[in-house]
Amino acid sequence: MTDAFLPAEGPPPSRLIPFLRWCINGAWPAVWIAGAASALAGSMEVGAAWLLGLVIDSVVGADPATHAGQHLWLLLAFVVFYLLIRPGAFGLSTWTMNMLVAPNVMPQVLSRLHRWTMGHSVTFFDNDFAGRIAQKQMQTARAVTDVIAEVIGTVFFALASIIGSVVLLAGIDTWGALALALWLVFYLLLIRAFLPHVRGRSKARASARAMVTGQVVDTITNIKTVKLFAHDDHEDRVALGAMEGYRSATKRFGVTTTWYRLSQITFSGLLPILLVGGAMLMWRKGAATPGDIAAAGAVAMRIAQMSGWVSQSLMALWSNIGEVEDGMRTLTPAHAITDAEGAQVLGRVQGEVRFDQVSFAYGREKGGIDGVDLTIKPGERIGIVGASGAGKSTLVALLLRLYDTEKGRVMIDGTDLRDVTQESLRRNIGMVTQETAMFNRSARENILYGRPDATEEEMIAAAKAAEAHDFILGLVDHTGKTGYEAALGERGVKLSGGQRQRIALARAFLKNAPILVLDEATSALDSEVEAAIQKALGRVMEGKTVLAIAHRLSTIAEMDRIVVLDQGRIVEEGSHAELLAQNGLYARYWNRQSGGFLGTEEEEAEEPLPGIEAAQ
Repeated sequence: MTDAFLPAEGPPPSRLIPFLRWCINGAWPAVWIAGAASALAGSMEVGAAWLLGLVIDSVVGADPATHAGQHLWLLLAFVVFYLLIRPGAFGLSTWTMNMLVAPNVMPQVLSRLHRWTMGHSVTFFDNDFAGRIAQKQMQTARAVTDVIAEVIGTVFFALASIIGSVVLLAGIDTWGALALALWLVFYLLLIRAFLPHVRGRSKARASARAMVTGQVVDTITNIKTVKLFAHDDHEDRVALGAMEGYRSATKRFGVTTTWYRLSQITFSGLLPILLVGGAMLMWRKGAATPGDIAAAGAVAMRIAQMSGWVSQSLMALWSNIGEVEDGMRTLTPAHAITDAEGAQVLGRVQGEVRFDQVSFAYGREKGGIDGVDLTIKPGERIGIVGASGAGKSTLVALLLRLYDTEKGRVMIDGTDLRDVTQESLRRNIGMVTQETAMFNRSARENILYGRPDATEEEMIAAAKAAEAHDFILGLVDHTGKTGYEAALGERGVKLSGGQRQRIALARAFLKNAPILVLDEATSALDSEVEAAIQKALGRVMEGKTVLAIAHRLSTIAEMDRIVVLDQGRIVEEGSHAELLAQNGLYARYWNRQSGGFLGTEEEEAEEPLPGIEAAQ
């Protein structure tokens, strides 16, 4: 009846009602069936009061000896109602909620929010806590599900009960029905006065709670840095500050809900006085029976009790709406980088890369690159050199379309990157960076991330080519799994830097993309392993277009061409020998380096390459 993982149609709206519809479109059949079952259960309360009135009327003035025989069918109906009909209606309502709605709506909402969040540019994630974003997804999905559950379990149930009660009272005393209707109007006005405050303070509480989660996750993610700098007390104070914000928001929410609850309970006490008193006046005039008084009393007591439950449910409903709105602020902004309408899928490319008068400065006046004109032929290997802030990482970010150029075009095989889908573009580019990140999964899963459909033999061959096979066989995780099945820990923390680098290389080898980007790919390796890896890199680079960023100039000296960047512009290019002969900036770098490392100058720091922390 419901496809729990059905993709959403279009982006999430930024207004509440359209957003809720976006979340649950596709689940409406289950929602309406559950609502109908809830309404049926609500009508049982009126049926119970009506039957009670009939039973009481049957005993008034009756002979106890003959009563059972004279009213056998009424008594049987009473028993069947309470043992079969009423339990069946409530059981059906519970079943539809717990089987049709709850298991399907939350996965559907969460999957849609997660897909949309995954489509954001890396800047979106750089500007927020990872833990906070995850918290917002879970919070919003749960809150939307709770809103649906409260509407089904409360609104449908209560409406059926109240409508049935008005009909029943109208048959006893028209004035009683009018009194109930008038009471209901004032009851709704009371709710309307309080619930916007509940909604707003719930939103503030949700925001404060997400901040606590983000702060705690940030500390735990960087726990080694915390320990190395002996900043346990500092992190404790930061966390307690966030927790105090959540505590204060929760107290403000509590004050509002307490006054709301007190007002509601007091107002509910008026209903039995109105309905029972009215029925007694009608009885004194001979227009009502004792059974009518009992039925009116049962209805009054039930609605008075139910109004307390309904008010609590509505408060929870508005609280959840506040949490939904809080989550919407974080999760619904439009994607910064999108595929053009009708974008084509880029097949396996030959590998020509063209930067056509490209400028990009991260929205600022300075930084990034300016007027870069560079063509890299298919299969050509180039090294990219420059001091910090020269624009090296910006070139790579634009090639991967993590940003769109501010001026000019980036093309592969003559096709503007803005005219192809992002996924098909990145499938053609393999990348290994200095700061490699692993998933908290097995070594096998981390390597197969390069090409999930690779065979076991291909995966092991890639690991051997990256000099990773031998140390992987010796891995043991905390659960006792070994070798390729051993988990690597969050971000690969159980591995050394060199080991992480070699798994990242294996992943890139396995991907076998026609364009390969190496950003200090061997910087974390010792000299002996690096020498072996350089041979492996030589094999994997055959026939590929290669862009290699390096500070250790000896690692790129054998490249076909070396491009030197300075303050965002290409200032020199040529082979290693040609650049040394020019005796320019590259020669100065080469002469200055010690142990093969490029010295840097005091220049404005380049924007880091966001999001590129693992082999693509």
